[in-house]
Amino acid sequence: MLRLTDTQTKAVREVTPATPGLLRVYACGPTVYRYAHVGNLRTFLLTDLIRRTVEARGVRVRLVQNITDVGHLADDSAIDSTGEDKLLTQARLEDKSPFAIARFYEDAFHRDLAALNVRPADAYPRASEWIDSMVALISRLIELGHAYVGEDGTVYFAAQSYAAYGQLSGNRLDDLRAGHRLEAAEVGKGKRFHADWALWKRAGAGREMTWESPWGVGFPGWHIECSAMSLDLLGEVIDLHTGGIDLRFPHHEDERAQSNCAVGSSSPGGEVVRHWTHGEHLLFEGRKMAKSTGNVVLVSDVVARGHDPLALRLAFLSSRYRQQANLSWDAIAGAARTLDRWRTAVAAWAETPSQPLAQSWADEVLDAFEDDLDTPRALQVLRRLEKASDVGDGAKFETFAWADRLLGLDLVRLVGQAPVSATLPAGAQELLDARAAARAAKDFAASDRLRDALTGLGVSVKDTPRGQEWSAR
Repeated sequence: MLRLTDTQTKAVREVTPATPGLLRVYACGPTVYRYAHVGNLRTFLLTDLIRRTVEARGVRVRLVQNITDVGHLADDSAIDSTGEDKLLTQARLEDKSPFAIARFYEDAFHRDLAALNVRPADAYPRASEWIDSMVALISRLIELGHAYVGEDGTVYFAAQSYAAYGQLSGNRLDDLRAGHRLEAAEVGKGKRFHADWALWKRAGAGREMTWESPWGVGFPGWHIECSAMSLDLLGEVIDLHTGGIDLRFPHHEDERAQSNCAVGSSSPGGEVVRHWTHGEHLLFEGRKMAKSTGNVVLVSDVVARGHDPLALRLAFLSSRYRQQANLSWDAIAGAARTLDRWRTAVAAWAETPSQPLAQSWADEVLDAFEDDLDTPRALQVLRRLEKASDVGDGAKFETFAWADRLLGLDLVRLVGQAPVSATLPAGAQELLDARAAARAAKDFAASDRLRDALTGLGVSVKDTPRGQEWSAR
């Protein structure tokens, strides 16, 4: 079975389903107020790789990934997030309704996943459609003595009521005081303890996206949504929970406390989630991606440079999920060249007589994936296989095609296609020259129109660091 680093124990542990043959996985999804950048997508890819690896052994995966379309506030670094809802802020900037904003960026998220060959989850629950469940869960926490209604009308989780708080992130409640002066200042204004966090926030006048509750009109805190959705859709025993390392604290620490307190002793060892796994940060050309530095990279930016989006997926596979990675345009271009070379080789191997799978090579690839997703090692195995003189081309085809079920790189894309022509059809060279001029002038709209015209003539164009390259069929 697959072995993954468990955040809580800091050890590589086997991921075994509580129900034989069925792995229940909950993955934290996007907050749909902007496009997902490539750092976000690296984390979403993590769950896809886990799913493909487990399924290779015949285990079925039940995957739930939430869509946060309410309750995610401007400052999520504190235990009790503060500031304005990010979605409402974006709605004002774009002069649209909050739900129009949410649906637009949710659709964009699904398109990006499809571009990267990330298989859809079994369910994508939206926070805005799960309010009743959150209210019921909050009511239960109040009944059990783990939450209370503050003098300000907000419902808070009583952090001190959960003795195991901090075991996931390594934080201790008392040690948090100095770093969270805002929370300390709020004690007496509604909170009883500086580290308590809001489960339900009382809405101010004129706020959009509010709901009725036993505690008045308001909206949910961010952390409660994942507890409600995961318990409802996966039950009280969840085999694996994934997310980015930035969610470990406070989001996952708070979610863990809420879920464990609500379920109590009915979950094994008092833990709803049996295994927590987090993906590390992604830098781009040595810097954290941020609007202020102008280096936020989207899938559309990769495509605009003429690269197949799956080159981005291959670039991600070149580093392990639990290690901070430094992506660059050169790395993406290099991955694109490897992807082209492998697809061309696979198409050529497909024309040779059929041979059985090179089993020892396939076993080595799967072992790398099952060893804490050691994808760089899996790629090294395939590079050696590509050059191996003692393995027939038919066996190479079968093995690369089999491995692609794990890789998700669409390596058989060129199989069965007509051979590439070395000559251009009439009028194509003029269009290529015009497109090169348009790109030099940064007129990307004209460049795209000219690309479409070339496609109509049977000419495929790819932009590379050396300029545009073409192939005709």
